[in-house]
Amino acid sequence: MPIPPQKLALFVAATLALTLTPGPAVLFIVARSMSLGRRAGFMSVLGVGLGNTVHAAAAALGLAALLASSPVAFSFVRYLGAAYLVLLGVRRVLDRGASLGAADAAPAAAPPRAVLRQAFLVAALNPKTALFFLAFLPQFADPARASVTVQILLLGFVFVTLAIVTDSGYVLLAGGLGAWLRKNPAFARGERYVSGAVYMGLGALSALAR
Repeated sequence: MPIPPQKLALFVAATLALTLTPGPAVLFIVARSMSLGRRAGFMSVLGVGLGNTVHAAAAALGLAALLASSPVAFSFVRYLGAAYLVLLGVRRVLDRGASLGAADAAPAAAPPRAVLRQAFLVAALNPKTALFFLAFLPQFADPARASVTVQILLLGFVFVTLAIVTDSGYVLLAGGLGAWLRKNPAFARGERYVSGAVYMGLGALSALAR
């Protein structure tokens, strides 16, 4: 086995502690689930998982090291990701057609590919995730046992898989809560503003983070 069982068990425990703690990706998924329903939430989980897979592969191949050593590259990707989040928020606020105008209204329809693409870009354009994988994954690799690249790829796969499982739990909770809240006329009128504010807030936090 490329990774010692004890290190793998420790990695799984650390990963669960991290993925169960709400962060920007979880907040994005929760907002999607509440405003568009569980289907969109699960598509967002898949998109974020694919974006995280890109970062895990980059860490294994050493691309994240280049990003970490270049302040210009880091700033460019960070601001690009932040701008995309803000754009999603603005579009959500301006999308009157997606607002729920009746107490029994269903979530606004959203093309699955569009939801998947948006979630993928939100995750893939977050350089902090790349730096996280670069700092976190190598700690559990053992150069004496196998290729470090192979081990980091394996660890990244485990991380992404566990994150998908825990994020799906948030979808189930948020999707049910959203269905209940949509029965409230006040929420039906204002939910697009709440969702838009969440997206724009995440973008602002990403842009201002040091």
